[in-house]
Amino acid sequence: MSTPSAESGVESPQGGPGNPGHVATAGLSLSPFRGLRYDPDRVGALAAVTSPPYDVVDPGRRLDLETADPHNVVRLILPRPEPEDTGDRPDRDTRYRHAARLLREWQREGVLAADPEPALYVYEQRVPAANGSAEVLQRGLIGALAVSGSEAGVVLPHEDVMPRPVADRVGLMRTTRANLEPLLLTYRGGGGASAVVERAVRAEPLLTTTTTDGTHHRLWAVTDPAEIAEVGRDLATCRALIADGHHRWEMYLRLQREHRHLPRSPWDRGLVLLVDTARYPLRVRAIHRVLYRLPVEEALARLGGQWQVKEIPGPLDNALQTLAEQKRHGGSGFLLTGGDGVYHLVTDPDEALLDATVPQDKPEEWRHLDATVLHATLLDHTWRVPDSPDDIGYLHTAAAAEREAARSGGTAVLLHPVRESVVRRLAEQGVTMPRKSTSFGPKPATGLVLRNLELG
Repeated sequence: MSTPSAESGVESPQGGPGNPGHVATAGLSLSPFRGLRYDPDRVGALAAVTSPPYDVVDPGRRLDLETADPHNVVRLILPRPEPEDTGDRPDRDTRYRHAARLLREWQREGVLAADPEPALYVYEQRVPAANGSAEVLQRGLIGALAVSGSEAGVVLPHEDVMPRPVADRVGLMRTTRANLEPLLLTYRGGGGASAVVERAVRAEPLLTTTTTDGTHHRLWAVTDPAEIAEVGRDLATCRALIADGHHRWEMYLRLQREHRHLPRSPWDRGLVLLVDTARYPLRVRAIHRVLYRLPVEEALARLGGQWQVKEIPGPLDNALQTLAEQKRHGGSGFLLTGGDGVYHLVTDPDEALLDATVPQDKPEEWRHLDATVLHATLLDHTWRVPDSPDDIGYLHTAAAAEREAARSGGTAVLLHPVRESVVRRLAEQGVTMPRKSTSFGPKPATGLVLRNLELG
């Protein structure tokens, strides 16, 4: 096994992050499990019971999903409080208990049924071409991955996490005793696991569905011991980058520690989708900010003379293209808008300002990330905006951020996506980016296969 380079990506468990001399005892270990899946005869349609990952479901979308089908998985991943709890601020425990009760009921009624034998699941997403972009095909393996901390050098985080969402996910999983949605991890393998994936897709799938965004989903079960062994041999030489699901990975780690007294504990593994990016490169998009309590006029006024500010003509696509062109020349750059169709390109911060506000104990590449400069220089120093849900919203599309700024009277800060190669290089050094720095995709749909820890 060879130590990864910037060109080869995150592919070997040797040389743990920040410690080139460290050698991990093993690479990735992905186990089959008895998947818990919706019975298509007991629900209106499979697409009607799926959901995007919990952290990209806004309140309006949540209501749409709940009304699409009474068994939509959003009722498990973002549960309402128990019906008898009518308080203004319902206790989190009542929400978790409600999710656990629904999960038990749906299994008892046969709405959710366990597959007869353990399997690794091959998952395919086909995203149709749109707005001049080509069709995206992504395939990977869903299984129960051995959980290990970053010190092992096997699963590498690239973003910071916040305690509150971690605690929320811990409470939900502890109460339901289930992995309700897979994390998205990327790796670069030797071809064995990918070969198993490509052979599996020649057979009839377990399920096929198309969600409302037009994405076509298919799922296959791999139960042949020889195929599973081939996957294991390949992944044992690999390590993975967390693409999406940092808070849920931290949840896995915390619950593993809570149950470390149990032999062969099901809490030692967590549900993931592993995608070999050498074969299926993921898309990386920016996550934008909305500053609810800071109007755009005030945000611009506080910049003083320490940034270059230029008004950019709309529409939004034109303004984003201008930002992309600016980023090709390097340096920090952001678009600010109040959602009124007026855009301000903010670039070229004063170097003395950056030196005074950005921590010096990190690699230069990290110090010049837009997300780093945004949080350390603009949010913390210039605008003094606390990183709390009441002050900052995180939106996955520029259009949604623009609408939210118009609704709230605040400021949308639109970012340009960081390159995947930069994310990987920093992760290999054990350096994490500010939270919500990237949005990898396509993200797996929630609800196609769940992992009930009671099934082993």
